[in-house]
Amino acid sequence: MRRFELIAPCHFGMEAVLKREITDLGYDITDVADGRVTFFGDEEALCRGNIFLRTAERILIKAGSFRAESFEELFQGTKAIPWEEYIPENGKFWVAKAASVKSKLFSPSDIQSVMKKAMVERLGQHYGKTWFQEDGESFPVRVFLMKDEVTVGLDSTGESLHKRGYRKLAAKAPIAENLAAALIMLTPWNKDRILVDPFCGSGTIPIEAAMMAAGIAPGMNRRFTAGDWPHIVSPGKWEDALEEAREMVDLSVTPDIQGYDIDEQVIAVARQNARLAGVEGLIHFQRRDVADLSHSRKYGFIITNPPYGERMQEREELPALYSSLGERFRALDSWSLYLITSFEETERYIGRKADKNRKLYNGMIRTYYYQFSGPRPPKVRKSHAEEAGPEGENKI
Repeated sequence: MRRFELIAPCHFGMEAVLKREITDLGYDITDVADGRVTFFGDEEALCRGNIFLRTAERILIKAGSFRAESFEELFQGTKAIPWEEYIPENGKFWVAKAASVKSKLFSPSDIQSVMKKAMVERLGQHYGKTWFQEDGESFPVRVFLMKDEVTVGLDSTGESLHKRGYRKLAAKAPIAENLAAALIMLTPWNKDRILVDPFCGSGTIPIEAAMMAAGIAPGMNRRFTAGDWPHIVSPGKWEDALEEAREMVDLSVTPDIQGYDIDEQVIAVARQNARLAGVEGLIHFQRRDVADLSHSRKYGFIITNPPYGERMQEREELPALYSSLGERFRALDSWSLYLITSFEETERYIGRKADKNRKLYNGMIRTYYYQFSGPRPPKVRKSHAEEAGPEGENKI
């Protein structure tokens, strides 16, 4: 079976979470850099990575890497890549995105243009032609330049993996689905613990939590660009991965996941999105002000993406809003609070210094993930009957 070096980009600051996901899928990590994790895998790994990874942006097949300090070196390095192994004669190919950091070549449009010309020349020599119809399947290419080191990847995903297919409607300032999943995975929450999002908006955080609780793979209900590359990935591998995903789904779980918002129309959007995600019955949404946040049980989690105050009018309301959240948090005995925000006075108005604080980027906005940890719940002691084996025999 064909083996690849696969690149999985992610949000800056979430590399460790993605690395753990990939390792849990059973693959060997080869490199971890800012905003991406690289690992070895075969056709099956490419399919499973696209379908199962919750925190990745996409899965790229690493086509090549080289050093380039000039456009001539970029051209020759790109031309040296065996593109004919990936792109058929009628394939549609282009450099979809170029990113450059601390490199002599920094213009994305110029990088894209030079690389396209090099690909045309390489494929032209192989197929014996100077012009391509490009009316076949799509083969988008992405390139990263870091300190003049060029890494070229073929995009197997297409639309970003954060687009699970359930968020047809969105409230203002929604959080990306893969970032929401990563925020949850940075906490000790599991399906047996309570989760409340008092600023749920489109419902993304509760929906991602419910999908985790029910074992629903994030990519099982969408298409991928590589699904149209039978010469690279056998169609049977996609079906095998989907069958694995279907077998993991368990909608009999009964998690306590709640989403609140002050806007009734926003709550209607969240319910519709949960319905499309197949987890409507696993989440309780309701219109509720953060000032009314309460719960009778202990050891719960508040995981939320509150307003940041990007608009002047909202900014004036933030102190009262965060003070109210802090007051309700203190009233919830033994709970933990995790929130992502760019509001710099968060700790002051929550009324407590965070136990941990992680810098992240939500889109282009620099934010911080404040983690206010509560105590761990006591371990439940097994009864004598549970500790005993069959017919009362003690387990060894």
